[in-house]
Parts: sequence; C-alpha cells; structure tokens
Amino acid sequence: MIARKWAAAGIALGLMAATPAYAGPECQNGLDFPRWLDGVRREAAAAGISQATIQAALGPVQFDPGIVRRDRGQGVFQQTFLQFAGRMVSADRMSRGGALLKSQAALLGRIEQKFGVPAPVLVAFWGLETDFGSDKGKYPIFTSLATLAYDCRRPDFFRPELIDALRIVEKGDLTPAQMVGDWAGEAGHMMMTPTDYDRSGVDFDGDGRRDVINSVPDALASGANLLVHFGWKRGEPWLQEVRVPADLRWDQADLTIRHPRAQWARWGVAAAHGSLPADGQPASLLLPMGRNGPAFLAYPNFQAFLGWNKAFVYATTAAYYATRLSGAPPVSPGNGTVTPLTTEQVRELQGLLLRRGFSREQPDGRVGNATRSAVKQAQMRYGLPADSYPTTELIERLRGG
Repeated sequence: MIARKWAAAGIALGLMAATPAYAGPECQNGLDFPRWLDGVRREAAAAGISQATIQAALGPVQFDPGIVRRDRGQGVFQQTFLQFAGRMVSADRMSRGGALLKSQAALLGRIEQKFGVPAPVLVAFWGLETDFGSDKGKYPIFTSLATLAYDCRRPDFFRPELIDALRIVEKGDLTPAQMVGDWAGEAGHMMMTPTDYDRSGVDFDGDGRRDVINSVPDALASGANLLVHFGWKRGEPWLQEVRVPADLRWDQADLTIRHPRAQWARWGVAAAHGSLPADGQPASLLLPMGRNGPAFLAYPNFQAFLGWNKAFVYATTAAYYATRLSGAPPVSPGNGTVTPLTTEQVRELQGLLLRRGFSREQPDGRVGNATRSAVKQAQMRYGLPADSYPTTELIERLRGG
C-alpha cells in the first residue's frame, strides 16, 4: 500500500524505500508525550467530541518510536513511469481487477450512477492502494497519528488528522478498536486519511455507518465521493495515450497548459489507439519520461488523480491502470531510450538549478513538480527541448554556466 498524502514527495519519480535510519530523540516539541496528549484531549473537547470518545480512543495510546523510525527512515530510489507502472499494473492485478469489474458490476454501476465515477477508475485505486482489500494495514490508527502528531517533523499535518479520526468514532462509524490501518494513519480498502474519510465517507450499504474498512460498498462509494471532491466530472475522459511528432512544440507539454484536441491534432498529435476527435475538449500533453518516452493527453479529470495523490508517477500510473481496465492496450515505451538520473544526479541537478536561479528548492534527490518546472525553465534558457524531463545533457549545460 502507499501512504498517499505524506509519501507523495518520495514517489515523485520513484518509491519510498524503508531504511533503518532514525533521527533519534533530539527532535522534540518541548512537552513529554502524556502532557502533550492532554493538550489534544482539551482540543478535541473544545471541538465538541465527547469525553467518552476521547477516553476510549486516546486512553490506550502510547508514543511508538517504531512509527517515527518508519517516517524518518525513508530513502528514495528512482523509478521511471514505465518501471513503476510495469510493477504496479501487473498481469495479476489486471486479471483480478477485471474479475472484480464483473463480480461487482451491480455495485459499481450504482456508484457510477450516483457519483459519475466509472468502475475502472475505482477498481484501479482499489488495486493500487490495498491490492483489492487484501492489505489494509495492521497499525492502530490512533497510536500512529498521535505519534506522528507529537513528533516535530510534521505536526501541523497530523494533529488535525488525529482530531478528525476522533470525529469518526464520535459519529459512530467505527470503534477505536476497529481503527486499524497503515502506519501513517490511512484506513480502509481505499486507504483514506481521517480527514478525507470524515469529509467524503459514504454509508452506501445502508447500515447507518460509514465503514470504509469492513464494507466494500462504503469504501468504494467513499472513494468515488472523494474523487468528486477533487473535481471529477461525470462523463468526461481522464487519460488517452497518443503519438507525438518529433518537431512538436515541447514547451506546451505541461499539465498547467491546456489546448483543445483540435489544436493538438493540428500539431501532429495522434491517438495511439482509436481516434482523437478534433474538437474543443481541453487537454494537456503529459510526458512522464520526456519527449522520448510514453505520451498521453491528460484531460481535466486527471486532476482528480493528482488530488488523490500528488505524486506524479503514482497519479499517472493510477490513471493508466484505469485505462487498461477500460480496455486500452499496454502503453508504448516511446520513441527512444530514456535513461533516468540517479538520486545523486538529481541532487546535483537541483543544486545547479538553485545556483543558476531557476529554483528556490533545496536539493532532496526527488523530482517533483517544482523540479520539473525548474528543469523546463533551464531547458528553454539553454535551447534544449523543453519537455521538463531531467537529463545528463542539462546537467552538463548547467555545469558550464
């Protein structure tokens, strides 16, 4: 499973890789854990949560240094879209996902009728997040969230998540004992954060509770409702593989730039399979591995995938998996060889971009949106194809000033 919100930066071009590193006890917030937890109790009470819920959920909670080790001990190794998608969209996941589209057709049809999210999209997230519910996690959520909220690295994110987890119990959706999930506090078949769960959870089986852990109808409908929150539009496409000409205006390949399909067609972009209507439907050109790798038109609904997980490669893989479940063939590797940078090369590139004024971000070895934007600016300055993909050629240009 993938910790969606908080691991996103580490999957920008790859995946998080657990290591034994641990920053140790030097990172503290000034209070011992029991006194800090008393403050959370007061905050929860002020938010209208009952003492019974607060005691039941937080009474057994203790600080777990193992959770902090997992959070701090995350290295990164680079994976291209083709490598990541090749592993995640496996033959087994394709087979099982296809079988679930048939066996759960009635449920998925009702969900699509209500929320407008197609079945392949929901099944794709279900498969990527928990392998269709087979790996929903084993960590007590209140212990995980309290530990991460107490730790000084990201308290502003995790403390509100902890309060929202208490709200879930207060509303009677789950008991504290049932709140078991990923080490970072996500829960259920679709790995929802407590905030997303509280905001978008749906009781779709009609039992009076929004149970995304034990109820498949609730989990899938809640996932659909969350995608609607992220901007999903009924009846619109999300991703389409295309072929691109060698002389395309590469600076237009950017998720922040949209053109009608008719314009892309005039520029020589063609559907890889089927047709590309020359109409006014807006789309962005998505090149996850640069101009020599796979190419897609990303439609406005693709933003819902990025809302689910801001990690560029994960979002693209989820959208691609959904197209495969909809009947699309495997993606083409592109027009040439693409050699990804190593983590050390990415750090060097980021340092050069910082020194040359293209970026304000400190080097971290991860290629996210900020690095891609800086790469594009540098490519345009040095007269290179501005496809936003980092290369050794750009490093050499930057080294030379």
